[in-house]
Amino acid sequence: MDPLDVAGRAVVVTGGTRGIGAAIAAAFLAAGARVLVCGRREPAGLPRAGDATAEFVRADVRDPEQAAALIAAAVKRFGGLDVLVNNAGGAPPTPADAASPRLHAKIVELNLLAPLHVSQAACPVLREQPGGGLILMVGSVSGVRPSPGAAAYGAAKAGLHHLATSLAMEWAPEVRVNSLVVGPVATGSAGPQVDSEAVARTVPLGRAATPAEVGAACLLLASPLAAYVSGAALALHGGGEWPGYLADLRAAAYPPQK
Repeated sequence: MDPLDVAGRAVVVTGGTRGIGAAIAAAFLAAGARVLVCGRREPAGLPRAGDATAEFVRADVRDPEQAAALIAAAVKRFGGLDVLVNNAGGAPPTPADAASPRLHAKIVELNLLAPLHVSQAACPVLREQPGGGLILMVGSVSGVRPSPGAAAYGAAKAGLHHLATSLAMEWAPEVRVNSLVVGPVATGSAGPQVDSEAVARTVPLGRAATPAEVGAACLLLASPLAAYVSGAALALHGGGEWPGYLADLRAAAYPPQK
């Protein structure tokens, strides 16, 4: 048996039409899963792997009713739900003293409350089916260290990590809940641009992650290999970030490759 086997599993990926979400969806499709993605607007193309293509539902997961409808659509199409990936999120650079209260509220709604809404809708489905299921929260390093210029976003992601550990306890043993602590990701034109030189200076592995590597991490946590992993946070950040006061030491020990 393939230790990463998820063939036939029913998977929902929120915000799965582009960038990291699309790569997560493609990873599950390539492994034989059936995948439903959602977004506020229907995309020009859907994630695919080989002959398999994700299905789509229009949904704004900040709305509890639309979040519930998304899960209901997965159950109707697939007959159940095995994995929920709460990937939808993000925020523009937002100075805390200049952003409007409405913008701050929108950031928290998308990055913290929306995953809670979708997870709450998924919980009874996962609990009642044989074998239970898994919820993955796509978090961020912004939630585990200071995030100047993204204070509301970082606070929401910190709350998301805490939410995952609390739900893992509350909904066990039928539902496993884990989170990914994601660092810089090179998403190209499908998302925020990553300063590759800055990443090379600060990330020990010297580069940003690829969206496919985030998808692979999700696949690992959904596989039989992670059957006893719950309430955990998997750091996917290339080793973290060198502190500024050690920048000169890093430059001397690891000069840039030409």
